Amino acid sequence: MKSNENYLDYVFKIKDGLVWTLNESGQAIVDMENKGFTNRFAQRFFKRPKTSHITLEGMGSFIFTCIDGQKSVYDIGALVHDEFGDEAEPLYGRLSVYMKQLEKLNFIERV
Repeated sequence: MKSNENYLDYVFKIKDGLVWTLNESGQAIVDMENKGFTNRFAQRFFKRPKTSHITLEGMGSFIFTCIDGQKSVYDIGALVHDEFGDEAEPLYGRLSVYMKQLEKLNFIERV
């Protein structure tokens, strides 16, 4: 990231090919394929699943469903504030960390 760029101006989209659903209570469930040598080893010898189902709780599910390739991080933050109010504070610090974590997990990518 260049020093003159603002993270809140970035726009993200859900990674192409990522499988996810919403359950009855509105929580996002992301299917994450376990790849790599250590995961294959664990699958074979410890009966670990090939796909993990990651359930995003409350605010995380709300944020994930707002990511559409159109809204900036700032826009998503405004929606989170409208939905959760003071419960979301410190809003943009938490939101930035959450978005970076989703990007690190390859759930989202910058447009």
